[in-house]
Amino acid sequence: MTVTSREWRLSARPVGEPKFSDFEFATTTLADPGPGQVLVRNDWLSVDPYMRGRMNDVESYIPPFVLGAAMTGSAVGTVVASGADAVPVGATVSHFAGWREYALVDAAAVQVVDPKLAPPQAYLGVLGTTGLTAYAGLTEVAPIQPGDVVFISGAAGAVGSIAGQIAKQLGASKVIGSAGGPEKAARLLSDFGFDAAIDYREGNLPIQLAEAAPDGIDVYFDNVGGDHLDAAIMNMNLRGRIALCGAISMYNDVELPAGPAHLPLAIGKRINLRGMNVSDHYHQLPEWIGKAAGWLADGTLRAEETVYDGIDSAFDAFTAMMNGANTGKMLVRLSHS
Repeated sequence: MTVTSREWRLSARPVGEPKFSDFEFATTTLADPGPGQVLVRNDWLSVDPYMRGRMNDVESYIPPFVLGAAMTGSAVGTVVASGADAVPVGATVSHFAGWREYALVDAAAVQVVDPKLAPPQAYLGVLGTTGLTAYAGLTEVAPIQPGDVVFISGAAGAVGSIAGQIAKQLGASKVIGSAGGPEKAARLLSDFGFDAAIDYREGNLPIQLAEAAPDGIDVYFDNVGGDHLDAAIMNMNLRGRIALCGAISMYNDVELPAGPAHLPLAIGKRINLRGMNVSDHYHQLPEWIGKAAGWLADGTLRAEETVYDGIDSAFDAFTAMMNGANTGKMLVRLSHS
């Protein structure tokens, strides 16, 4: 069954904030799957901060996007044609050939997921690498101990909103989150169970954090970098732990910013600053899914989504996410006529 599919391609390396002219929205034709292949109709696409780094031609933990080729990223879809007995037509699968309507992929590169356990798009968010990142960061990278005071930046985002709820489940005595704007800060308290919320746009971040945590913080989950990391170091207790997960505040910078001004404090405070990549923690995924599915079912865990509709909206969804327009996971929902 030959299908026509629209897809996004990177046509130029962005300088600073990505522009629409850096991309091409193209149409291609896909043939029937060969032996060991499946044709997937993508139903949900994920857009994530790490994708900005892949737009640069630099060596990293994941290869950069290839100019002129379809971009890639996490997606969930339905198998519509199969050349592999293990992945039948009708199966719901997750894979890495996003940014397009249909994907012809090797069956070995897809994972069959259970849409009865949770909605399919959950495997791009709370039951996928998003949720696993939050869980691994607070159990293996910067492990929480009962009674800890925890600070999470980007707390209304995909990873941060899950991390705050996990911190409470792991026994934190107080969980503080930062977000941009009074509405998001309020939702940290009302929707995600944080104990205190900081609107970083009000400024004076170190002072706001000191007021929220007068006895200091023990664990910091960093999604933002920059001034947030500096404020955390200033307010960190002796032998505090920091999970360096992301630095979205700097991803569009043309020049490298100065490092945290108060980094020398980490020496005397014996702070552990540890970078993390979720690919090092896939062994925890079954454990996480088991816990998260139960928490979702009983209402302990809330997974928020911000949804853009249509493959043609993927660029807008990405730029909106990079500018902090989302609460929870940013997703693109595809409709097929």
